[in-house]
Amino acid sequence: MKATSKSVEEIEASLTLRIDSKAKELKREGKDLVLFTAGEPDFNTPQEVKEAAIKAINEDFTKYTKSSGIFELREGICEKLRKDNGLSYSPDEIVVSNGGKQALFNALGAILNPDDEVIIITPAWITYFPQVKLWKARPVKVKTFPENDYLPKKEDIENAVNDKTKAILFNSPNNPTGAVYDLKTIEMLAEVAIKHDLYVIADEVYEKMVYDLPHISIASLDGMRERTITINGFSKSHAMTGWRVGYSAAPLEISKEISKIQSHTTSNINSIAQKAALKALSVDTQYMMDEYRKRRDLISDLLEKANFDFFKPKGAFYVMINVNEFLNDHKSTEDLCMELMEKAGVAMIPADAFDMKGFVRLSFATSQEMIKEGVRRLTEYLK
Repeated sequence: MKATSKSVEEIEASLTLRIDSKAKELKREGKDLVLFTAGEPDFNTPQEVKEAAIKAINEDFTKYTKSSGIFELREGICEKLRKDNGLSYSPDEIVVSNGGKQALFNALGAILNPDDEVIIITPAWITYFPQVKLWKARPVKVKTFPENDYLPKKEDIENAVNDKTKAILFNSPNNPTGAVYDLKTIEMLAEVAIKHDLYVIADEVYEKMVYDLPHISIASLDGMRERTITINGFSKSHAMTGWRVGYSAAPLEISKEISKIQSHTTSNINSIAQKAALKALSVDTQYMMDEYRKRRDLISDLLEKANFDFFKPKGAFYVMINVNEFLNDHKSTEDLCMELMEKAGVAMIPADAFDMKGFVRLSFATSQEMIKEGVRRLTEYLK
């Protein structure tokens, strides 16, 4: 037999999904577990959104659509970007994709050539690295640290730039840290991008989940619209993870390339999900965001009282805990997470794959009761 693809062999399967799948398997088998694993809202999709999908089915809206998405949805996204983000786009500059993952993959493919480099500000969502590699480019990590609120330093970004650098990829609010980039940081990234003529890919899927300072879209800054690809979606903001609706907003010449890639991979996304997303644009989900804020405050208070070393998140629904004190030469972060899952009944994600060894990520996209119980178990077992 001939060998399989070297490009695929060189990437690893998602550690997040592997740990989450193991936790859910144990739970199905009857194990008493508190799940702090997957980044998935525990809210149900709003009723109005579900009814719009049912209506689409009953009206036989079940045929192919334009590969970039139905016009009404792209038009609605343009209005959302104008109102929420101060961004001006035409429907032709929007491509609706199968979740944020495909939107990101398409965006990378539209700008990257083999051996190009993409600066990825870490800790970062694990999917960024393999996606860059699948386009035969190279991810270059620029690390941030909790003592600096997980914000990148200009000198670190500058030191990572060379003749092969094509883009900077960042996520704010951030998975896994919960960091939110302030205006000064956003302006610094824009300055570097303009100085070195780089693209910027801004992953803004958690934009609605900000607690201490506002979300800022880098494309709204002077000179940045023409070099920025903004990635967003409905999974987090509207509890629509399984519907798989994401989108990219980019200058027309880039959006044409993104649309071309999608036309040869998945064509359009599910027609019914598009109608649901169109309705979602007019549905207020602030009640979800208010609850996430309460949970952020609750888990932070509990971890502080238990004397854990953690970063209080300013956005998203994750908190990072430093667990180096509980490790040794024979125990990795993943080993600790498996031990806690099996012996303490708490499932978390090791942050090694996010480029943060010795840390774990807890998702507080779960009830306040589960947060209290999970932190209690964690405290009793480790402390």
